[in-house]
Amino acid sequence: MASKPFTHGHIERNVTILAVLSLLVVTIGGIVEIAPLFWIDSTIEKVDGVRPYTPLELEGRNIYIREGCYSCHSQMIRPFRDETERYGHYSLAAESMYDHPFQWGSKRTGPDLARVGGRYSDEWHVQHLKNPRSVVPESIMPGYSFLASRELEVGDVSRDLRALSRTGVPYSEASIAKANDDLLAQADPSRDAGDLAKRYPKAQIRDFDGDPSQVTEMDALVAYIQMLGTQVDFKAAAAQEQMK
Repeated sequence: MASKPFTHGHIERNVTILAVLSLLVVTIGGIVEIAPLFWIDSTIEKVDGVRPYTPLELEGRNIYIREGCYSCHSQMIRPFRDETERYGHYSLAAESMYDHPFQWGSKRTGPDLARVGGRYSDEWHVQHLKNPRSVVPESIMPGYSFLASRELEVGDVSRDLRALSRTGVPYSEASIAKANDDLLAQADPSRDAGDLAKRYPKAQIRDFDGDPSQVTEMDALVAYIQMLGTQVDFKAAAAQEQMK
């Protein structure tokens, strides 16, 4: 008597065979997906314009995280029409390649901030942070007026840059050595900024909080916010693409 052919039904009814074959399929799939990553330097395609944060922007980012701004504001525009029409070009992975940790997400009590840089004046941001309802009446955001009177004290910021350089952020030795001077020079018009603008293209050098007598936490936070989404020139990239 001929034996019955081995069918898919046999696999489904035999737990042991099903488990072994499932493990085999997952293993093969995992190897195919993961193994190539060991032979490439990066999975992120670099984009012109993306650079590491200046020391002032970096400290502003630290304040942004310290105050929990990420709980209400994402920094990731998804490639959906309703999002790109409201916020701008969808986010690129390369724009966050120097973030530790990144500020992605889709939880938005407030609007996404990935492209907020340059959309409003420094004065608007200062007023918004001091008293959100003075510029956005329906806002439920708490005020952060204390940032304007709190002097920025970070110690030796060069250690932060050195630590980030060990994770792959391309800070030069010159930038690490000048970090403390750069921190103050970017927000203090009376100081000589030197070659800061050359080492950090598109870095905005000015008094951000309206009080040139001291560098405050407000200076740092506004400098960080005004940088968001300004590094990549999407208009130039689109024009270049059309010329090809």
